Amino acid sequence: MLNAEKTTLSFYRYVNIEDPAAMMQILREAWEPLGVKGRTYVAHEGINAQVTVPDENQDAFCELVRSVFPDIPFKFALEEKGEAFAKLKIKVRKKLVADGLPDGAFDVTNVGRHLDAEAFHEALDQPGTLVVDLRNHYECEVGHFQGALLPEANTFRDALPEVLDKLQGQEDKKILLYCTGGIRCEKASAYFRFRGFRDVNQLHGGIIDYARQISEKGLPSRFVGKNFVFDQRMGERVTEDVIAHCHQCENKCDTHVNCRFEGCNRLFIQCEGCATTFEGCCSRECQTIMHKPKEERVLVQHEWEKKLGSTHYLSRTRIPENYAETIERT
Repeated sequence: MLNAEKTTLSFYRYVNIEDPAAMMQILREAWEPLGVKGRTYVAHEGINAQVTVPDENQDAFCELVRSVFPDIPFKFALEEKGEAFAKLKIKVRKKLVADGLPDGAFDVTNVGRHLDAEAFHEALDQPGTLVVDLRNHYECEVGHFQGALLPEANTFRDALPEVLDKLQGQEDKKILLYCTGGIRCEKASAYFRFRGFRDVNQLHGGIIDYARQISEKGLPSRFVGKNFVFDQRMGERVTEDVIAHCHQCENKCDTHVNCRFEGCNRLFIQCEGCATTFEGCCSRECQTIMHKPKEERVLVQHEWEKKLGSTHYLSRTRIPENYAETIERT
Protein backbone atom coordinates (compact mmCIF):
# COMPACT_ATOMS: atom_id res chain seq x y z
CA MET A 1 0.00 0.00 0.00
CA LEU A 2 3.06 2.28 0.24
CA ASN A 3 2.94 3.15 -3.46
CA ALA A 4 -0.83 3.10 -3.81
CA GLU A 5 -2.55 6.01 -5.51
CA LYS A 6 -4.24 8.22 -2.96
CA THR A 7 -6.98 10.85 -2.93
CA THR A 8 -7.28 13.77 -0.55
CA LEU A 9 -10.78 14.53 0.68
CA SER A 10 -12.38 16.62 3.39
CA PHE A 11 -15.70 16.62 5.20
CA TYR A 12 -17.41 18.13 8.22
CA ARG A 13 -20.72 17.93 9.98
CA TYR A 14 -22.18 19.93 12.84
CA VAL A 15 -23.93 17.27 14.86
CA ASN A 16 -24.20 16.43 18.56
CA ILE A 17 -21.52 13.94 19.67
CA GLU A 18 -22.12 12.93 23.25
CA ASP A 19 -18.71 11.34 23.86
CA PRO A 20 -16.03 12.80 21.53
CA ALA A 21 -13.25 10.69 23.10
CA ALA A 22 -15.15 7.47 22.42
CA MET A 23 -15.90 8.62 18.88
CA MET A 24 -12.21 9.37 18.34
CA GLN A 25 -11.31 5.81 19.28
CA ILE A 26 -14.03 4.31 17.07
CA LEU A 27 -12.82 6.28 14.05
CA ARG A 28 -9.15 5.48 14.65
CA GLU A 29 -9.80 1.73 14.90
CA ALA A 30 -11.92 1.79 11.74
CA TRP A 31 -9.67 4.01 9.62
CA GLU A 32 -6.15 2.81 10.42
CA PRO A 33 -6.55 -0.59 8.65
CA LEU A 34 -7.55 1.29 5.49
CA GLY A 35 -4.30 3.26 5.35
CA VAL A 36 -5.99 6.59 6.07
CA LYS A 37 -3.75 9.56 6.90
CA GLY A 38 -4.65 13.11 7.79
CA ARG A 39 -6.09 15.38 10.45
CA THR A 40 -9.49 15.00 12.11
CA TYR A 41 -11.09 16.95 14.93
CA VAL A 42 -13.96 15.57 16.99
CA ALA A 43 -15.93 17.81 19.34
CA HIS A 44 -19.30 17.82 21.06
CA GLU A 45 -20.52 19.97 18.16
CA GLY A 46 -19.41 17.59 15.38
CA ILE A 47 -16.53 16.43 13.18
CA ASN A 48 -14.08 18.17 10.84
CA ALA A 49 -11.64 16.11 8.78
CA GLN A 50 -9.15 16.31 5.96
CA VAL A 51 -7.54 13.00 5.00
CA THR A 52 -5.86 11.04 2.26
CA VAL A 53 -7.19 7.59 1.43
CA PRO A 54 -5.71 4.92 -0.87
CA ASP A 55 -7.93 4.80 -3.95
CA GLU A 56 -8.53 1.08 -3.51
CA ASN A 57 -10.05 1.76 -0.08
CA GLN A 58 -11.94 4.94 -0.89
CA ASP A 59 -15.38 3.39 -1.25
CA ALA A 60 -14.99 1.39 1.96
CA PHE A 61 -13.82 4.50 3.81
CA CYS A 62 -16.73 6.62 2.62
CA GLU A 63 -19.18 3.89 3.60
CA LEU A 64 -17.62 3.72 7.08
CA VAL A 65 -17.91 7.48 7.55
CA ARG A 66 -21.51 7.57 6.37
CA SER A 67 -22.42 4.66 8.64
CA VAL A 68 -21.61 7.04 11.52
CA PHE A 69 -22.57 10.36 9.89
CA PRO A 70 -25.33 9.64 7.33
CA ASP A 71 -25.40 11.70 4.12
CA ILE A 72 -22.25 13.63 5.01
CA PRO A 73 -20.88 15.35 1.88
CA PHE A 74 -17.29 14.73 0.77
CA LYS A 75 -15.12 17.30 -0.99
CA PHE A 76 -12.29 15.93 -3.11
CA ALA A 77 -8.97 17.67 -3.78
CA LEU A 78 -8.42 19.29 -7.16
CA GLU A 79 -4.95 17.85 -7.52
CA GLU A 80 -2.57 15.47 -5.82
CA LYS A 81 1.07 16.45 -5.33
CA GLY A 82 2.78 13.80 -3.24
CA GLU A 83 1.78 12.97 0.30
CA ALA A 84 -0.58 15.54 1.79
CA PHE A 85 -0.22 14.03 5.29
CA ALA A 86 2.44 11.97 7.02
CA LYS A 87 0.19 10.04 9.42
CA LEU A 88 -3.31 9.80 10.88
CA LYS A 89 -4.13 12.20 13.71
CA ILE A 90 -7.56 12.24 15.35
CA LYS A 91 -7.95 14.64 18.25
CA VAL A 92 -10.69 15.82 20.57
CA ARG A 93 -11.23 19.57 20.52
CA LYS A 94 -13.53 21.96 22.34
CA LYS A 95 -14.64 23.37 18.97
CA LEU A 96 -14.26 22.30 15.36
CA VAL A 97 -12.91 25.73 14.46
CA ALA A 98 -11.53 28.30 16.90
CA ASP A 99 -14.13 30.98 16.19
CA GLY A 100 -14.22 32.95 19.44
CA LEU A 101 -18.02 33.02 19.33
CA PRO A 102 -20.06 32.79 22.55
CA ASP A 103 -21.46 29.30 23.07
CA GLY A 104 -25.25 29.17 23.33
CA ALA A 105 -25.72 32.85 22.51
CA PHE A 106 -27.34 32.16 19.13
CA ASP A 107 -28.93 29.37 17.13
CA VAL A 108 -26.09 27.71 15.19
CA THR A 109 -28.61 25.84 13.02
CA ASN A 110 -30.17 29.07 11.71
CA VAL A 111 -27.66 29.25 8.86
CA GLY A 112 -27.69 31.16 5.59
CA ARG A 113 -28.82 29.77 2.25
CA HIS A 114 -26.42 27.32 0.63
CA LEU A 115 -25.67 28.28 -2.99
CA ASP A 116 -24.10 26.08 -5.64
CA ALA A 117 -21.66 27.55 -8.17
CA GLU A 118 -24.33 28.70 -10.64
CA ALA A 119 -26.50 30.32 -7.97
CA PHE A 120 -23.41 31.94 -6.46
CA HIS A 121 -22.55 33.46 -9.85
CA GLU A 122 -26.08 34.79 -10.25
CA ALA A 123 -25.94 36.38 -6.79
CA LEU A 124 -22.54 37.93 -7.56
CA ASP A 125 -24.07 39.75 -10.51
CA GLN A 126 -26.94 41.27 -8.54
CA PRO A 127 -26.49 45.00 -7.81
CA GLY A 128 -25.40 45.77 -4.26
CA THR A 129 -24.25 42.25 -3.43
CA LEU A 130 -21.39 42.03 -0.93
CA VAL A 131 -19.09 39.01 -1.20
CA VAL A 132 -17.05 38.24 1.90
CA ASP A 133 -13.97 36.05 2.25
CA LEU A 134 -13.94 34.45 5.71
CA ARG A 135 -10.40 33.10 5.49
CA ASN A 136 -7.12 34.41 6.85
CA HIS A 137 -5.07 37.04 5.02
CA TYR A 138 -2.39 34.60 3.84
CA GLU A 139 -5.12 32.45 2.26
CA CYS A 140 -6.77 35.42 0.52
CA GLU A 141 -3.40 36.67 -0.72
CA VAL A 142 -2.91 33.86 -3.25
CA GLY A 143 -6.53 33.52 -4.41
CA HIS A 144 -10.00 34.99 -3.92
CA PHE A 145 -13.28 35.84 -5.58
CA GLN A 146 -13.18 39.01 -7.60
CA GLY A 147 -14.43 42.02 -5.66
CA ALA A 148 -14.49 40.22 -2.32
CA LEU A 149 -13.95 41.88 1.05
CA LEU A 150 -10.64 40.37 2.21
CA PRO A 151 -9.77 40.20 5.93
CA GLU A 152 -6.37 41.32 7.13
CA ALA A 153 -6.46 39.04 10.18
CA ASN A 154 -4.30 35.97 10.73
CA THR A 155 -7.03 33.81 12.29
CA PHE A 156 -10.72 33.19 11.79
CA ARG A 157 -11.29 34.28 15.39
CA ASP A 158 -9.97 37.74 14.44
CA ALA A 159 -11.29 37.83 10.86
CA LEU A 160 -14.93 37.51 11.87
CA PRO A 161 -15.15 40.67 14.04
CA GLU A 162 -13.03 42.54 11.49
CA VAL A 163 -15.48 41.72 8.70
CA LEU A 164 -18.54 42.51 10.82
CA ASP A 165 -17.08 45.88 11.71
CA LYS A 166 -16.51 46.71 8.04
CA LEU A 167 -20.08 45.67 7.17
CA GLN A 168 -21.71 47.71 9.91
CA GLY A 169 -24.76 49.56 8.59
CA GLN A 170 -25.18 47.23 5.59
CA GLU A 171 -27.39 44.65 7.24
CA ASP A 172 -29.98 44.97 4.46
CA LYS A 173 -27.53 44.01 1.68
CA LYS A 174 -27.24 40.55 0.12
CA ILE A 175 -24.22 38.91 1.74
CA LEU A 176 -22.28 36.08 0.08
CA LEU A 177 -19.87 34.23 2.38
CA TYR A 178 -17.20 31.78 1.29
CA CYS A 179 -14.25 29.89 2.77
CA THR A 180 -12.14 26.86 1.87
CA GLY A 181 -14.52 23.98 2.50
CA GLY A 182 -17.58 25.58 4.06
CA ILE A 183 -17.15 24.92 7.76
CA ARG A 184 -16.23 28.46 8.74
CA CYS A 185 -19.20 29.82 6.80
CA GLU A 186 -21.57 27.32 8.38
CA LYS A 187 -21.37 28.85 11.83
CA ALA A 188 -20.49 32.38 10.67
CA SER A 189 -23.65 32.61 8.56
CA ALA A 190 -25.76 31.83 11.63
CA TYR A 191 -23.85 34.49 13.55
CA PHE A 192 -24.40 37.03 10.75
CA ARG A 193 -28.14 36.35 10.94
CA PHE A 194 -28.01 36.70 14.71
CA ARG A 195 -26.29 40.08 14.24
CA GLY A 196 -29.15 41.34 12.08
CA PHE A 197 -28.11 40.58 8.50
CA ARG A 198 -31.25 39.58 6.67
CA ASP A 199 -30.03 38.07 3.36
CA VAL A 200 -27.13 35.77 4.24
CA ASN A 201 -25.86 33.22 1.75
CA GLN A 202 -22.90 30.86 1.70
CA LEU A 203 -21.00 29.00 -1.00
CA HIS A 204 -21.95 25.35 -0.57
CA GLY A 205 -18.87 23.17 -0.14
CA GLY A 206 -16.57 26.18 -0.20
CA ILE A 207 -13.90 26.86 -2.80
CA ILE A 208 -12.99 23.18 -2.98
CA ASP A 209 -16.40 22.09 -4.23
CA TYR A 210 -16.87 25.28 -6.26
CA ALA A 211 -13.80 24.34 -8.31
CA ARG A 212 -15.18 20.87 -8.91
CA GLN A 213 -18.58 22.22 -9.98
CA ILE A 214 -17.25 24.76 -12.48
CA SER A 215 -14.96 22.12 -13.96
CA GLU A 216 -17.80 19.62 -14.39
CA LYS A 217 -20.24 22.21 -15.77
CA GLY A 218 -17.76 24.14 -17.91
CA LEU A 219 -18.41 27.41 -16.09
CA PRO A 220 -15.93 30.30 -16.05
CA SER A 221 -14.23 30.71 -12.67
CA ARG A 222 -15.02 33.84 -10.72
CA PHE A 223 -12.37 32.77 -8.22
CA VAL A 224 -8.88 33.75 -9.36
CA GLY A 225 -5.59 32.19 -8.34
CA LYS A 226 -4.83 29.42 -5.89
CA ASN A 227 -6.86 27.93 -3.05
CA PHE A 228 -4.71 27.67 0.09
CA VAL A 229 -5.09 24.29 1.79
CA PHE A 230 -3.94 23.19 5.22
CA ASP A 231 -1.72 20.27 4.41
CA GLN A 232 1.76 19.79 3.01
CA ARG A 233 0.66 20.89 -0.48
CA MET A 234 -0.27 24.39 0.84
CA GLY A 235 -2.36 25.13 -2.23
CA GLU A 236 -4.49 23.91 -5.13
CA ARG A 237 -4.54 25.92 -8.32
CA VAL A 238 -8.03 26.96 -9.43
CA THR A 239 -6.96 29.28 -12.26
CA GLU A 240 -3.58 30.02 -13.81
CA ASP A 241 -3.64 33.60 -12.48
CA VAL A 242 -0.79 34.43 -10.10
CA ILE A 243 -2.07 37.36 -8.05
CA ALA A 244 0.44 37.36 -5.19
CA HIS A 245 4.07 38.43 -5.03
CA CYS A 246 7.27 37.10 -3.54
CA HIS A 247 7.67 38.68 -0.10
CA GLN A 248 11.35 39.27 -0.75
CA CYS A 249 11.69 40.56 -4.32
CA GLU A 250 8.06 41.44 -5.20
CA ASN A 251 8.09 39.33 -8.38
CA LYS A 252 4.84 37.51 -9.12
CA CYS A 253 4.68 34.30 -7.14
CA ASP A 254 2.13 32.38 -5.06
CA THR A 255 4.24 29.59 -3.58
CA HIS A 256 3.99 29.40 0.21
CA VAL A 257 6.98 28.00 2.09
CA ASN A 258 8.18 27.87 5.69
CA CYS A 259 11.41 29.53 6.71
CA ARG A 260 14.19 26.95 6.73
CA PHE A 261 15.36 28.07 10.19
CA GLU A 262 13.39 25.80 12.48
CA GLY A 263 13.27 28.39 15.23
CA CYS A 264 11.38 30.75 12.91
CA ASN A 265 9.48 28.58 10.43
CA ARG A 266 7.59 31.65 9.24
CA LEU A 267 5.02 31.08 6.52
CA PHE A 268 5.72 33.36 3.57
CA ILE A 269 5.71 33.53 -0.23
CA GLN A 270 9.07 32.95 -1.89
CA CYS A 271 10.04 32.63 -5.56
CA GLU A 272 12.66 30.17 -6.82
CA GLY A 273 15.28 32.89 -7.22
CA CYS A 274 14.93 34.11 -3.65
CA ALA A 275 14.81 30.54 -2.38
CA THR A 276 18.32 30.15 -3.79
CA THR A 277 19.55 33.57 -2.67
CA PHE A 278 18.23 33.24 0.87
CA GLU A 279 18.78 29.46 1.08
CA GLY A 280 15.10 28.90 1.90
CA CYS A 281 15.07 31.45 4.71
CA CYS A 282 12.71 34.40 5.18
CA SER A 283 15.45 36.93 5.99
CA ARG A 284 19.20 37.50 6.08
CA GLU A 285 18.98 37.16 9.85
CA CYS A 286 17.54 33.66 9.66
CA GLN A 287 19.94 32.76 6.85
CA THR A 288 22.89 33.73 9.04
CA ILE A 289 21.52 31.79 11.99
CA MET A 290 21.03 28.71 9.79
CA HIS A 291 24.80 28.48 9.34
CA LYS A 292 25.41 28.32 13.09
CA PRO A 293 25.70 25.00 14.96
CA LYS A 294 22.41 23.49 16.08
CA GLU A 295 23.10 24.30 19.74
CA GLU A 296 23.41 28.02 18.90
CA ARG A 297 20.27 27.94 16.76
CA VAL A 298 18.31 26.46 19.67
CA LEU A 299 19.61 29.20 21.98
CA VAL A 300 18.46 31.86 19.50
CA GLN A 301 15.03 30.29 19.30
CA HIS A 302 14.69 30.20 23.09
CA GLU A 303 15.84 33.82 23.36
CA TRP A 304 13.20 34.96 20.84
CA GLU A 305 10.49 33.05 22.69
CA LYS A 306 11.64 34.44 26.05
CA LYS A 307 11.57 38.05 24.83
CA LEU A 308 8.47 38.00 22.68
CA GLY A 309 6.47 34.89 23.56
CA SER A 310 3.25 34.52 21.59
CA THR A 311 3.63 38.08 20.28
CA HIS A 312 6.74 37.12 18.33
CA TYR A 313 6.60 39.05 15.07
CA LEU A 314 6.83 35.78 13.19
CA SER A 315 4.39 33.76 15.24
CA ARG A 316 1.16 35.22 13.84
CA THR A 317 2.08 34.77 10.19
CA ARG A 318 3.70 31.38 10.16
CA ILE A 319 2.82 27.72 10.03
CA PRO A 320 5.10 25.62 12.24
CA GLU A 321 6.17 22.12 11.27
CA ASN A 322 3.11 20.71 13.00
CA TYR A 323 0.88 23.39 11.46
CA ALA A 324 -1.92 20.92 10.75
CA GLU A 325 -2.54 20.88 14.51
CA THR A 326 -1.76 24.41 15.56
CA ILE A 327 -3.47 27.01 13.38
CA GLU A 328 -6.95 27.80 12.17
CA ARG A 329 -8.05 25.55 9.35
CA THR A 330 -11.01 24.46 7.20
